Amino acid sequence: MYDKDTIYIVGDAQTSVNNPITQQYSAFFIGLVVDTVSHKIVDAACSSTIPLTSQFVRSIFLGKSMLSLEPVAEEIRTRYYGSSQKAIIVAFKDAQKKYKSALSSRETSPDS
Repeated sequence: MYDKDTIYIVGDAQTSVNNPITQQYSAFFIGLVVDTVSHKIVDAACSSTIPLTSQFVRSIFLGKSMLSLEPVAEEIRTRYYGSSQKAIIVAFKDAQKKYKSALSSRETSPDS
């Protein structure tokens, strides 16, 4: 289903205590499939209590660059008005950090 040049990254963040996501999952998670050649996000999902939330968040991330935080964060701030807005941005920052680390380790691996 996914090209050999893709990798899977999970970013996580804490949400407020009264957030249903916290009550169900203890934290907020976003999973991203990223093409390591173009750095584009080719698939996305998140921990949510309503399937529509995950679908909507997915629509924000699809096609975006994994290396550009601010355009994604701005779109989240202007389009997503759920209680996990800040958590989505923090989880994306966490995923970016892990992605950059994964790229670095792939570049220094003996197979590359």
